[in-house]
Amino acid sequence: MLGVLIAFLLGYAAPAVAQPSELVARLSTERVAITTAFTGESILVFGSTEEPLGPGGAEIIVMARGPSGPFVVRRKVSVLGMWFNGPSARFEDVPVFYAIAGTRPAWRLLPQEVRQAHALGLDALPLQSTGARAPGFRAALLNLKQESGLWQEDALPIEVAGSRLFSFRMHLPSTVQPGTYRVEVMLIRSRRIVATEQLGFIVERTGTAAEIEKVARTQPALYALICIVLAALAGWLGSVIFRRN
Repeated sequence: MLGVLIAFLLGYAAPAVAQPSELVARLSTERVAITTAFTGESILVFGSTEEPLGPGGAEIIVMARGPSGPFVVRRKVSVLGMWFNGPSARFEDVPVFYAIAGTRPAWRLLPQEVRQAHALGLDALPLQSTGARAPGFRAALLNLKQESGLWQEDALPIEVAGSRLFSFRMHLPSTVQPGTYRVEVMLIRSRRIVATEQLGFIVERTGTAAEIEKVARTQPALYALICIVLAALAGWLGSVIFRRN
């Protein structure tokens, strides 16, 4: 009886063996600093899976999106050779940044209701608008965001090494906005999402760029005055240099 009790206590005290996860993912950085010399940044998303990736096996989807807010699309109207603002559509809850990639366009293999529920793909973004209802306004929004590099769809492939290791380099353009960004890494099997890793990073202004933004936000009159003075000084300096030449 004593031996059974000792064996039970030893078994209870022994640490549990951790079971391997189907999906493990990490980011190369969790903080991006915007300075006056900021020209963009790249973040590496990497990880591993328990089962092989590739045709006939599992697939990986990486989706990232930034903070959301309203966005207005206006159509220009020509009147007597001059251009004026015409009809407009206001879109609510528009992500300032959106990127999606897969080991192949894996999100397109998912059922439509799953894609809509997780906003997988630019055509699945829930872009609700008020004002003008023409579909051209949504198309214009997509074009504007894609041309600026703020919305990306399969811009770069997800690379697979050794059938279980994957990596994806996500580019943030110089126009990226400060805020909290969310990254989801999804494991796809048999047209279903079977595992998800939730990651995130912060974009923030630092140094002189942060001070300039603070002045522009809290003291717009002073910021405008400084801009006028700097523009006048630049014009005066340019005239002096060209006069000497």
